[in-house]
Amino acid sequence: MLTRLAQRARSGFRAGSGVMFAVIRTGGKQYRVAEGETIRVERLAGEAGDGLVFEDVLMLGGEGAARVGTPLVAGARVSATLVEQARGAKIIVFKKRRRQNSRRKNGHRQHYSVVRIDSIADDSQPSGGSDGA
Repeated sequence: MLTRLAQRARSGFRAGSGVMFAVIRTGGKQYRVAEGETIRVERLAGEAGDGLVFEDVLMLGGEGAARVGTPLVAGARVSATLVEQARGAKIIVFKKRRRQNSRRKNGHRQHYSVVRIDSIADDSQPSGGSDGA
């Protein structure tokens, strides 16, 4: 069974393959995304069908050389659509102190959002015109 990274490498999803990708930050985590992908992130405010814009873009790559931000890439943004709000599988948290008849059992279900990446925009490219200063 191949890992997800190996599957992407076999399918031609590489930095220099011409597929535009971005590394975004949301919910304290970083995600590598490309147009058309569906990702699962920490819960975001909104309802299914709402549009989202991720301004925290750490890196852009694909067409040409990769651009790494310091810490963010200026003018870059990722547009997405909120597909659904859901909850993960139940996790059982069981704590026991031996020989003390002390046990505690809790359950937890993490909330998450499913997001579809619509477009990756880079507005930081220099324009042809200049302001007459």
